[in-house]
Amino acid sequence: MSTKIALRSSAAVATALLAAPAFAGPTYTNDNGGSFRWYGQFNPSFQSFDDGVEDYSRVVDNSSSNSRIGFWLEQAFGENTLKFHFETAFGLRASDGVDQAGTGQNLSWSRTNLRHVDLQFETANYGTFSAGQGSMASDGVTGADFSGTGLGAGVSVADIGGGYAFRTASGAVSGVTIGDAFTDLDGSRLGRVRYDSNNFAGFVFSTSYGTDILGTNNDRETYDVAVRYGNDELGAFALDAGLAAAWTEQTGKQDRRDISGSVSLLHRDTGLSMTLAAGDRDISGNYGYAKLGYSANLINAGKTSFSVDYYDGSDLVTTGDSSESWGVAAVQKIDNLNLETYIAYRDYSYADTSATSYQDSNVILAGARWKF
Repeated sequence: MSTKIALRSSAAVATALLAAPAFAGPTYTNDNGGSFRWYGQFNPSFQSFDDGVEDYSRVVDNSSSNSRIGFWLEQAFGENTLKFHFETAFGLRASDGVDQAGTGQNLSWSRTNLRHVDLQFETANYGTFSAGQGSMASDGVTGADFSGTGLGAGVSVADIGGGYAFRTASGAVSGVTIGDAFTDLDGSRLGRVRYDSNNFAGFVFSTSYGTDILGTNNDRETYDVAVRYGNDELGAFALDAGLAAAWTEQTGKQDRRDISGSVSLLHRDTGLSMTLAAGDRDISGNYGYAKLGYSANLINAGKTSFSVDYYDGSDLVTTGDSSESWGVAAVQKIDNLNLETYIAYRDYSYADTSATSYQDSNVILAGARWKF
């Protein structure tokens, strides 16, 4: 098994080094305090998935941070600022969108790839008011992480291979996918109205109400509340944390309540970090996640980061089941190219109370994210 992993890793590293920058977007300003800024990123990666019976090697778009393009329009009105944010994914073949049955289309854009079509009014005294397609208050609340390895390893452990199904002990493809058995219970992006308070001694309070305006025949409604805390001046430490509760109603499905959150602590002098995340869904299961990270300027090109993490879930597919995953990741920044290269290995295991036993799976993902 170690020889197989080494060969797959070599191919992955080669793919990661192929990405190179081509252009960068400027910022335009006017005499009245307005500005226009566009941005984007490409994040191609090589994926090698081993389900215990067969290996599958594909070139995919990394779902941990997919390829996208967008822009910001901002106009100041005294102490307040009106903003418009547009962002869309390119619709490239996703790392969690391929499986044993096929690779899907290389490019398939639909309106569900719209990430933000969002109007925001940021006030000096009363916080920020938002309306349109965008992040709910709970979106990203499980993502506190100082490790620097989020491109390869994060609490959403299914991002790099979630479409594949587990194999049974007999070698058959089961009906349980990686994405079914591993979830972060994080918030989503919906057509919503949202309010974020000003920063009070590091605390920001948020709430939102949203519905799925991009899906078809979907009457989903979600409302949530969240609190976040950040402090970079805790002596030699930096702290980032968030906690949220979300309630979802949808015709034909059982109402649900999700509670989720995360906390990450960085020791700045050593570059060591520790991250914890957890979530609970009242009608199904729960999980816990832990991660240790290390970042340092080992070479002149930019910061190098390493991490090891572990995920443990219960009752996420059926009552009494368990899902476990561990992974290692490395990310190298190349600052003068706005480039980050990465490689990650992750192992998945699943068991339930039925007579069926499931084989472990593993995935190697490597690539490069270029921001412009």
